Amino acid sequence: MKARRWIALGIGAFVLLFTLITTISVAFNTYSAPVLGGADQTIVSDGDPSGQIALLEVTGPIIDTGEPGLFDTGGYDHAAFLTDLDTAMTDRDVQGIILSVDTPGGGILESAEIHRAIVEMKEQTDKPVYVAMGGMAASGGYYIAAPTDRIFATPQTLTGSIGVIMSSYNVSELLDNIGIEEQVYKSGPYKDILSPTREPLEEEDEIIQAIVDEYYDEFVDVIAQGRDMAEDRVRELGDGRIYTGRQALEEGLVDELGSLEDAITAMREELGSNYQVVSNDEFLNFGNLFGLTLQQLFGNDSPIKIDFNQPKPYYMYNHE
Repeated sequence: MKARRWIALGIGAFVLLFTLITTISVAFNTYSAPVLGGADQTIVSDGDPSGQIALLEVTGPIIDTGEPGLFDTGGYDHAAFLTDLDTAMTDRDVQGIILSVDTPGGGILESAEIHRAIVEMKEQTDKPVYVAMGGMAASGGYYIAAPTDRIFATPQTLTGSIGVIMSSYNVSELLDNIGIEEQVYKSGPYKDILSPTREPLEEEDEIIQAIVDEYYDEFVDVIAQGRDMAEDRVRELGDGRIYTGRQALEEGLVDELGSLEDAITAMREELGSNYQVVSNDEFLNFGNLFGLTLQQLFGNDSPIKIDFNQPKPYYMYNHE
């Protein structure tokens, strides 16, 4: 009886603790993430308060995972980033923008949305936009950097990976070996294209390759225009390989070797004033409520998984 009583008490305590944490987390998540210009901004580098340099971060895969949820682990928030970018563009106090980029890339659509927002900003304002690359700014990370005014990379940065990747698994032989057969009823011959349970048709290879080529052509055009580089030269560099910061500088993919601090110094020099640098405070959620992320609690697996049944094209390095 004593053992059962202790088990019951333990279960009750766990339920109570979980309910308390959930209630607190929901209370936090009912508020929108703070945006630049609000009371929740952080002064990253103190300076002249008459103007600001907005520091926006792109950290982790550039994937739109929707609104932060109860078990959100932090990382890149696409909607919040676009909101901050728009706010920085329209805020009269913001004199320049620096993107701190540390990402392997990400979705085709998300990368294009950021690129389009930067291009529109340059067309509508005279605010300089710099990129400071971190450990990695590959594929989609370089895609969003291409239209900016000045790109900084450290010698250790891995960048480039210019290209598109789209993949699926083929487990048909495995299913044959264990005696499993999928029955498919479809309205057209290509409705189950990239199915993992059968060999692809030759025509399907051509269809998928045409999609990848179209997105790759778009990537090439973005770099050619953003970096004022000949298309043939972009295609020569854009064979999917990665470059170190030094190699990227030699090939004209970045403008200068330097850190985020170097980018801040350079922008202040261009603006002619020691403006303060501001960014958003981190949005609090269940994953970091007590100083721990869910990755720390349950392992270091990437929060982004490629859907087994829904292969998609990506501007991403080492996407799996």
